[in-house]
Amino acid sequence: MTTPASDPSPASTYDPAAEVVEICRDLIRMDTTNYGDGEGPGERKAAEHVASLLEDVGITTELWEAESGRTNVLARWGGDQGEPMLLHGHLDVVPANADDWQVHPFSGEVQDGQVWGRGAVDMKDFDAMLLSTVRARAAAGQVPSRPLVLAFTADEEAGGHLGAGPLVEAKREWFEGCTYAVGEVGGFSTTVRGRRLYLVEAAEKGMAWMRLTATGNAGHGSMRHPDNAVTHLAEAVARIGRHPWPVTLTPTMQVLMAVVGELAGVEATPENAEELVEEFGSASRMLAAVLKHTTNPTMLEAGYKVNVVPGQATARIDGRFLPGHQEDFVATLHELAGPHVEVTFDSLQAGLETSYDGSVAEAMTASLLEEDPDALVAPYLMSGGTDAKHFTKLGMRAYGFAPLRLPEDLDFTGLFHGVDERVPVDALEFGARVFDRFLGKL
Repeated sequence: MTTPASDPSPASTYDPAAEVVEICRDLIRMDTTNYGDGEGPGERKAAEHVASLLEDVGITTELWEAESGRTNVLARWGGDQGEPMLLHGHLDVVPANADDWQVHPFSGEVQDGQVWGRGAVDMKDFDAMLLSTVRARAAAGQVPSRPLVLAFTADEEAGGHLGAGPLVEAKREWFEGCTYAVGEVGGFSTTVRGRRLYLVEAAEKGMAWMRLTATGNAGHGSMRHPDNAVTHLAEAVARIGRHPWPVTLTPTMQVLMAVVGELAGVEATPENAEELVEEFGSASRMLAAVLKHTTNPTMLEAGYKVNVVPGQATARIDGRFLPGHQEDFVATLHELAGPHVEVTFDSLQAGLETSYDGSVAEAMTASLLEEDPDALVAPYLMSGGTDAKHFTKLGMRAYGFAPLRLPEDLDFTGLFHGVDERVPVDALEFGARVFDRFLGKL
């Protein structure tokens, strides 16, 4: 709990949302594209900007790099009552082709009441919420009594191997005693049967970015080649890509499906889970992916001439597995690949899951309901991965809480990493107010 002086009231003299839109726009204008291969501008410019915003209100920062230009920001803030908590966001974004966008992806333009640009949702919006709220509170002397560690990281979009991964090893002292980590992706609203439902991330799937390598006999394309590397690879890719993974409800999804089932007037079971997920509308594409493992082929490479059979062929597959099921998932992959194909992992990171209970979960729920009293709040399992995978190695419980009240008719299809990524201005301001309430309850 905070001290009475830290607890904001309707008469507070500061506005936690005052700067959130401009900070978000400024961060979007700083191109931090992460191509995943070492190319790109890096995060240095954005990290220095974040550091200056914190230093401006008296919060001392440290910049740290695993590689030149891949910059992380660390800061401590708050009081000395209770166990430390980590609040984290990443500064890099996935690539964007400007020719495909209605508005330039690095313009940060405001049109139709929305902030447009790469990172508007993933996740410069939350970086802006955190910075706007912290700056407002620091300037007004409303400092949470709980000690807080602030981390703005590099390289999350490529697995965090140049960001949170080495950060928890090289700067472990910064995270000493932290029992919770709060970052992306959660606290956003969906609508089910006319009720607004906020989803707080309490779990995320494990990540298996894998490489399939098939070998065979090279030779002239006019001859018989029963041991053809391309054929072996194509068959393996098809088997893995089409494999009917079974529905498995983890504890987090059991809770969420029970809430949806109650709204729909049915008892939620693994057998009707896929049908119930359709109640989320366009968000069902994302939520259906957390009912089972997924394996999506993404890249193929083989050969150099049409009449030459190559001796090797490779493919990449983006695999995501349910928390607690890594061993079975990997074993099945090797079986599906077959005897002629080797499976190796460019990145293999465990899933995570924590129960949605305790004081931090209660503070998140209460903060949302104080701003939106008629809504519901429930935990969910996220299909992607975040830096929480690295921070939980230090024993922290992790939640995703970047609150956004989104329009009921919002199309979730392109919300994350899509073309024309954008976030409503009023959703950004809502998020800053909710996060301010959350800080006031720690």
